Amino acid sequence: MMVPIFTLKLNHKINPRMVSVGKFDGVHPCLTAATQAGKVFIHNPHDRGQRPATHRLSKSTHDSDISLLNINQAVTCLTAGTLGPNTTGDTLLVGSQTNLLAYDVHDNTDVFYRDVTDGANAIVLGKLGDISSPLAIIGGNCALQGFDYEGNDHFWTVTGDNVRSLVLCDFTGDGKNETVTSLCHMHGSRFGYALANGTVGVYDRTARYWRIKSKNHAMSIHAFDLNADGVVELITGWSNGKIDARSDRTGEVIFKDNFSSSVAAVVEGDYRLDGQKQLICTSIEGEVRGYLPASKDFKGNLMDSNTEQDLIRELSQRRQNLLLELRNYEENAKVSMLSLSFSDTMGVIPANTQLQTALSVRAATEAQRAHVELSISTPNETIIRAVLIFAEGIFEGESHVVHPSVQNLSGCVQVPIVPPKDIPVDLHIKAFVGGRTSTQFHVFEITRQLPRFSMYEIIEDSSAAPPAGIVSFSINERPQRVVMWLNQNFLLPEVVESPNVTFNSLRGGGFMSFHMASNGQVDEFHSVHQKLTADMADHSNYIRNMLVQAEDARLMADMVTTKKRYRELYDLNRDLINEYKIRSNNHNALLARLKSVNQAIQRAGRLRVGKPKNQVIAACRDAIKSNNVNGLFRIMRAGAASS
Repeated sequence: MMVPIFTLKLNHKINPRMVSVGKFDGVHPCLTAATQAGKVFIHNPHDRGQRPATHRLSKSTHDSDISLLNINQAVTCLTAGTLGPNTTGDTLLVGSQTNLLAYDVHDNTDVFYRDVTDGANAIVLGKLGDISSPLAIIGGNCALQGFDYEGNDHFWTVTGDNVRSLVLCDFTGDGKNETVTSLCHMHGSRFGYALANGTVGVYDRTARYWRIKSKNHAMSIHAFDLNADGVVELITGWSNGKIDARSDRTGEVIFKDNFSSSVAAVVEGDYRLDGQKQLICTSIEGEVRGYLPASKDFKGNLMDSNTEQDLIRELSQRRQNLLLELRNYEENAKVSMLSLSFSDTMGVIPANTQLQTALSVRAATEAQRAHVELSISTPNETIIRAVLIFAEGIFEGESHVVHPSVQNLSGCVQVPIVPPKDIPVDLHIKAFVGGRTSTQFHVFEITRQLPRFSMYEIIEDSSAAPPAGIVSFSINERPQRVVMWLNQNFLLPEVVESPNVTFNSLRGGGFMSFHMASNGQVDEFHSVHQKLTADMADHSNYIRNMLVQAEDARLMADMVTTKKRYRELYDLNRDLINEYKIRSNNHNALLARLKSVNQAIQRAGRLRVGKPKNQVIAACRDAIKSNNVNGLFRIMRAGAASS
């Protein structure tokens, strides 16, 4: 079992996720962390000479190896790294809700101090895209901004939400780093992620390798090759003080340890100056532990030497569970020849029992708001005792349990679902099914997909007033393909055969109409949903829907429908290949236009200095968010939105 090679007890509390290791003199690594009361401590056990106090840096009264940097504001993010081209050591970057400080610890001087109107929730340092010099990229209130070593902002863009975490990785495989939020870069295009609900996992581009969920919160994640197999593992520090290392391919735990308090951060550095990097873990109480990568003798496995005993215990437990299950089956077989009432008690159900599901749209009433109704039923006299639904991003905690009272037991259960966003979601359903007097129940499992635009109700009344907004565009698609897209992405009571349909939005109200002319043009109304066409890029869900429908038909022995679905699947696959090239060209053109807009805003900002410069950038961002093109031009020319 791996043990720490060094342990430190620092007399300073550490803010979560605000720890870094930097070589401020170019040689000696120093542990740097944010503390309470607007201070940053720098632990340097390699240079114990007395440094004179300055306007910011001072010696700690508790530990001679620690220096304190007075920020005089609540620190929100922190990192260290090479920023300037001619600097000897790393630069310390400290962010707050209003400012960004770049500090040279070795020379005790400010490199630059900039106002940040959108705040600094997260920070990362490195090269981005075609920009030659390293940038300090900060994420704030729906914005990303990058500063060079002189404090000039060379990069700015907006995001769809507040930025909480940043990392640089080559996501597209073109050799250039792109900015991604809430992730931990591992290698290549593979990255780990952690969510606020305790979920941790690994993605490679858009393919998810694995994920796990814990009742504790993931405080910090880091990529480090701990078992010396040449591939980094995902190191996670948890709120309960646990640290674990998981394989990037399977999520298997290969190492774990525990702190007495919550983990603050996980970093790495050659802290002993012996030529080997150590994994450095810190707790919020100031405890620091360093771990060396495993030697060749322990390569690939860092768990306790009693793993064989753990495996035997696990297999014994599985054997006991299988024996218990076998005994239940034997008892059910014995009582199947007895009275029906007694067999009901033991959980015997008809052999043709199936779990049937249906989705339908329900408009708002006085008693209940608008929702999607999931109906779960059985085809015979059996009853559903309880239903457990797993769905990512819909229910709080990602799960929902329905447990009807004894007086209301029946063979049908309705579950209201309110999707917060227009995204396709897989509903993993487990139901307990048995007789009315059963004490033992059968567990049925089924997966049903909720379409992307499930919160839109089709309007049959053709006299409804048309929406005021209108969008017209041309597509190289047959009307049948548009009809197929409508049937697969909306919850319809029956299959539509024409692309000319009208929907009512159940979230905010308002109509949305589709009209397709013979020349292939589609007029899309309702300006609130202008981004609807961008969401059509996720055509891979078509294949999933078609496969589910084909498998449902196969299980019901409906071979005619099965052949029909697989023929449609073949045609769909051929069309998707052609559509991919079109979407790729459109995406590249969109990126080029966005880049031009950002560059124009940067040039407009450089025409001003100081506070007016920040005001112009912020006003341009607001104009883009509100789609006010004329206002954007006025801001660039005059510095304000007013004419």
